[in-house]
Amino acid sequence: MSGAGAAERDTILDELRRAWDGDPWHGEPLRRVLDGVTAEQAAARLLPGAHSIGELVLHLGSWSREVARRLVDRVARDPEDGDWPPFAGGEQPWRAALDGLARAHAELLEAVEAFPPDELSSRVGDERDRPLGAGVSFAVMLHGTAQHYAYHAGQAALLRKSFG
Repeated sequence: MSGAGAAERDTILDELRRAWDGDPWHGEPLRRVLDGVTAEQAAARLLPGAHSIGELVLHLGSWSREVARRLVDRVARDPEDGDWPPFAGGEQPWRAALDGLARAHAELLEAVEAFPPDELSSRVGDERDRPLGAGVSFAVMLHGTAQHYAYHAGQAALLRKSFG
């Protein structure tokens, strides 16, 4: 294991932890943004054409599980649950969505910790496919996952602010 690969992996793990529930540079971490969101708020459609907070949570969980899977089998595929799983609404589905995202995040961290650091520069897929997130290095995919958390945390924060 090269020192540079191990240092990169440690940086990625730190980024993911900060984006989830740490102290990210950009503002509130995803978990804190979601704290206190009710099932009713999670299902609300506040802007035409925009996703609900519940859909954002399911989307993030779906992609976090997919990225963790890619670290194991090295193949880029669509997420098993789909890109944007539908959110039905209700207290139980909301709790399940939050729990699922927390489990997906934990699985992702485990997969990153187990991934050989010297393979971070290897590519996920042969050709660039932006919607699939293929054709980039594992390092780029993992940094992008932390950015994905921040991007959707910002959307959820704006939606949450609209509730007062």
